[in-house]
Amino acid sequence: MDAITRVLAKELGPRNIRVNSISPGVIDTEGARAMESYEQVANAVKAQTPLGRTGVPEDIGLIAAFLASDEARWLTGEIILGSGGLR
Repeated sequence: MDAITRVLAKELGPRNIRVNSISPGVIDTEGARAMESYEQVANAVKAQTPLGRTGVPEDIGLIAAFLASDEARWLTGEIILGSGGLR
């Protein structure tokens, strides 16, 4: 995804089309909670994440809204890590 994001940004930039991607950390969703080991994984992530929690869908939605806004007009080819600081 990172490579595709950067290549498409170069290809589409001359048309004034911005291409960015979001790389989320652990997000607390119904699908994630369906995994048998979710609680164990989530607790381990929380312990290592500077913000001390897993993400929620709204966290990623806010990043997407920013990238779609005019405030992000100078961003293209970027991969935004939405992980609460966990790298």
